[in-house]
Amino acid sequence: MRFSVENFQYQFEHSTTWAGSDRDYTYDELLQRVFEIILDKNPDMAAGRKPKFVMRPPQVLRVGTKKTSFANFTEICKTLHRQPKHLLDFLLAELGTSGSVDGNSQLIIKGRFQPKQIENVLRRYIKEYVTCHTCRSPETILQKDTRLFFLQCESCGSRCSVASIKSGFQAVTSKRAAIRAKTA
Repeated sequence: MRFSVENFQYQFEHSTTWAGSDRDYTYDELLQRVFEIILDKNPDMAAGRKPKFVMRPPQVLRVGTKKTSFANFTEICKTLHRQPKHLLDFLLAELGTSGSVDGNSQLIIKGRFQPKQIENVLRRYIKEYVTCHTCRSPETILQKDTRLFFLQCESCGSRCSVASIKSGFQAVTSKRAAIRAKTA
C-alpha cells in the first residue's frame, strides 16, 4: 500500500478508534496510526511544507589590517540556542586561528576573513550541532553527558551523539599508512 499526502489526508479523516481495543493490528493499520500521530504533531506536513530555518547572515567587518570582527555573534548564538563558548570553539577551530569576545559582545578574530568564509563555517556548525539528524528540525538541545555531547530533538525525540570540537592541527596518519601499505 503506497501512502501519499492526499491519500493519507483522506485516510486520516476516516480513521478508526484505537482506544479500548486489545486486538492484533495489521501492519497497514499501525502504519496509518504512525502517520496520524505525525500529522497531528506537525500540521505543516499536511500542506507539504517543510519548516525552514531562517537566520540573519553574519555581520563581518575588518578591524585594522589583521583582525576581523563578527558583530552579531551573540545574536546568532541566541538564535541557534547554543552557548557562545561552544560556537566560539568551533569557529576558531575551523578557521585555524584565535579570537575572543569583546565588551560589545562581538567576536574579534585574528586574521582576515571574508563574510562568505564565516557563513560557510556557520552552515557546517548548524548542520552538525543544531539541526536534528533524523527529522532536520532546528528545535534541538545540545547536552553534555560525561565527555560526549548529545543532540536531543524537541520535535521527534531523537537523541544522537555529535563529534567533539577538535582544535589545532589534526595530523592524518592512518590514511597515509594504509596507502603506503597497499603500494609497497
